[in-house]
Amino acid sequence: MADIIEGRNPVIEALKAGRPINKITLVSNFERGAAISEILRLAWEKGIPVEYVPRYVLDKQSTTRAHQGVMAFAAAKGYVTLDDLFSISREKNESPFYVVLDGIEDPQNLGSVLRTAEASGVHGVIIRSRRAVGLTAAVVKASAGAVEYVPVARVPNIPAVITALKNNNVWVIGVDSAGAVEYTGADFKPATAIVIGGEGKGVSSLVKKRCDSLVSIPMRGQITSLNASVAAALVMYEVFRQRRSDDGSETLARDVPD
Repeated sequence: MADIIEGRNPVIEALKAGRPINKITLVSNFERGAAISEILRLAWEKGIPVEYVPRYVLDKQSTTRAHQGVMAFAAAKGYVTLDDLFSISREKNESPFYVVLDGIEDPQNLGSVLRTAEASGVHGVIIRSRRAVGLTAAVVKASAGAVEYVPVARVPNIPAVITALKNNNVWVIGVDSAGAVEYTGADFKPATAIVIGGEGKGVSSLVKKRCDSLVSIPMRGQITSLNASVAAALVMYEVFRQRRSDDGSETLARDVPD
């Protein structure tokens, strides 16, 4: 499970040891000394978000009462890289299938996405490191154990990742109400990454521009959008459905990145 690391030296040692960290919080208006400078340097090198908060926030979260103005929130599980996801697809000899989450902030939604991803054969989920939930204890619980089986890559820039996916022959399809084609009409058999937007915001405009195409989910009711994890589940299972052959096995590899 995720936990909190308190104090300057413990946080430095956790960073040096390569422990997966979701974020670091620092007291606002702190006096920067050698230890804080080292924490900021290591966090920058590792792409870990740093959040500045009033002292009372750390006081409330602290269990040791000795946080020294800094806390690190450890991830419940280590993150992987985009290259790792490509390797997983190759090792499974399957057409790549990834889910990109553009700013999911609710732990329940991320946990639900991971649970469906595990059941539908997704090779990996990609999340962003800022303004999005990481692999917290709440996410682990909501995933019902799926977090142990679905690799998660955390990246600072979703548009850049989309470009990298496309450069590796992965077709990137955004799920958005602006999509002219319904999701059941898209071809998900080639190497595919589906992009799901954040709660209430949807897929950002820049990310939509980077996608190869957009697909929509038809709706009849008065509510104009679905919960992010529900939308993701519908499309993930459409990919799964299309890739099944008559005997129930998945489609073999095609366009697997080199």
